[in-house]
Amino acid sequence: MSSTLEDVKPVPVTIGAARGGPDVRTLRRDAWWRFPAATVAFLTVIVTYLVWAIFQNAYYFVGTSQHRDLISPFYSPCIVGSCLPGAHGTFLVLHWWMWSPGLFVAVIPGGFRLTCYYYRKAYYRGFWQSPPACAVADGHVSYSGETRFPLVFQNLHRYFWFLVSPFAVILTIDAVMAFRLPGDGGVGVSLGTLVLVVNAALLWMYWASCHFCRHLCGGNVDKFSEHRLRHRLWKLLTPLNHRHMQLAWVSLFWVAFTDLYVRLVASGVIHDPKIF
Repeated sequence: MSSTLEDVKPVPVTIGAARGGPDVRTLRRDAWWRFPAATVAFLTVIVTYLVWAIFQNAYYFVGTSQHRDLISPFYSPCIVGSCLPGAHGTFLVLHWWMWSPGLFVAVIPGGFRLTCYYYRKAYYRGFWQSPPACAVADGHVSYSGETRFPLVFQNLHRYFWFLVSPFAVILTIDAVMAFRLPGDGGVGVSLGTLVLVVNAALLWMYWASCHFCRHLCGGNVDKFSEHRLRHRLWKLLTPLNHRHMQLAWVSLFWVAFTDLYVRLVASGVIHDPKIF
């Protein structure tokens, strides 16, 4: 006797305990807590440094006086009235802005990372214990998903992806400008040049490995044979998407390291060595 999908009746599922779990939090015997603990430690250090660096509002640009053209990614593009001389381009958008330009810049890149699918998993598990690991009881007794304030704003990630795209271009321009050695041979490569180039490359890879980017190329397609270009892009991005977690961590570390490097050079703590 044949049956159809309509003939199959759903089987009711009963959860044996509240979302917070029974008295025993987990039966796992491995060190499952290491990853969420490391996540909390790493993100706390990075975010604390980011806030400090933005509000310091100094030592984010290395200019002609040191024969370099290096700018921190936290402050680029520097298009507000409070920018250091030489740090901004040929135009200003907010002439009246007298606070740290990092506040203006951090909104979109920060929003892009905050709403990223991977980072959400990381800090949900690390900070909110929701849940901290597979087969480990949740730290909360109720769950509303991302349908209520403030988590409903997580749905803005796809829009942040579009908004952050110009920043990737701008950081690429900064990397190219870092080849300028004004007053010291005109054009060359210093260690700072390589730091900015790696930063731009990692941001592009993190941007391209985004789940939404991959979906934009290959989603909602019934037949790849009818969309050959999108299929090629989808195949190109799939290996990057597989490494999205690693790229998220490395790119976040490197953008903070880039700011730190520029800051140390600008403040005179270290010298940016010329390679050739």
